[in-house]
Amino acid sequence: MRIQLVPRAGRPDFLDLPWHQPLEEWDVDRLVVAARGIGTHVVRFVDYGGAFFALKELPAAVARREYGILRGLEQEGIPAVEAVGVVRERAGDLPDVLITRYLDYALPCRLVIARELVPGPLDRLLDAVAELLVRLHLAGFYWGDCSLSNLLVRRDAGTLAAYLVDAETSERQPALSSGQRSYDIEIAEQNVLGELLDLEAGLGPSESRDPLTVPAELGRRYEQLWEELTAEEAFSPGEPHRLEDRLRRLNELGFDVEEVDLVSTDEGYRLRVDPGVLEPGHHRRRLARLTGLDAQENQARRLLADLEAYRRSLDESANRPVSETAAAGRWLADVFEPAIAAVPGDLWPKRQAAELFHELLEHRWYLSEREGRDVGLDEAIQSYLDTVLRGLPDEKTLLPGPE
Repeated sequence: MRIQLVPRAGRPDFLDLPWHQPLEEWDVDRLVVAARGIGTHVVRFVDYGGAFFALKELPAAVARREYGILRGLEQEGIPAVEAVGVVRERAGDLPDVLITRYLDYALPCRLVIARELVPGPLDRLLDAVAELLVRLHLAGFYWGDCSLSNLLVRRDAGTLAAYLVDAETSERQPALSSGQRSYDIEIAEQNVLGELLDLEAGLGPSESRDPLTVPAELGRRYEQLWEELTAEEAFSPGEPHRLEDRLRRLNELGFDVEEVDLVSTDEGYRLRVDPGVLEPGHHRRRLARLTGLDAQENQARRLLADLEAYRRSLDESANRPVSETAAAGRWLADVFEPAIAAVPGDLWPKRQAAELFHELLEHRWYLSEREGRDVGLDEAIQSYLDTVLRGLPDEKTLLPGPE
């Protein structure tokens, strides 16, 4: 037997597991039950000190290929489960096992829809899936099997962020043709429609998840985002602001661009953006640079807005400009960290820190509007803990339930 691992500090070596047995026959204390989508392969979950890992039996070639694809996605910064290792050459010609890190605070798509864990779940899911597909295609990844069962989502400051779970059919190309992109979208539309019809058969029809409207809507949202990111734009020599406006719109969508092409024409210029030079994560990188915090894109956008408001208040109180870097350090020490530290340890599985802070800000705004005054942060924290957070289900490792 051989175990090929990605080395990380504190990560287990998995040598205490009974690899000589098929996964479905395992009966060890480390086994846990965690939420997952529908799949054809045997998958088990193990717990090492509160860290969950997914083990999936696969044919040798498929396991090694998926391991490589997931490693590539991680290097590109594309939301996907983290590849941990591959167990090969098991006794008795048993299949190889792909090991991935269980995504904390992740919600299976079918569960989100069935239990309506967020308001308007299908609408938010379509946005998340469209964005993930755009990000994959910009990086030259063809998925080939996008479905609700192959996706996990995390809350992201009022929206959802989608993560790829299964990459068995994925391919990496220097760039995808429009035909390859269209076919990938077509597969996604068919798969999502099929699973929604399956959910409808089990749960009954609902206006909030009409399956028949999904294919066209998913394709429309994908094309709208792709066009906004990559479309050529014409402008005249007297419109120098157009380049700055385009870059600002890309930043607002969460993308940075390494370079652009300005091509002269008889009427002026055409601005071209090569899909290969678009880099997602604009707000995440800026927040990490200023504070060291790791957050998802919309969470980072929300935290940066609060940080900017805090910086402006420092400007006014000091009667002089305060640098962004200095303000970030004080915001961390005086605002963010005390708010997070106020949450009791037993409530930590409820939300990620960045999502918790976003919800706290929303709750403070709601209280202030209701009472007609500026509710202080300490008062908002206590109210949020007592009236909201304690009643929420744990999401760090959400256990499955009936659909």
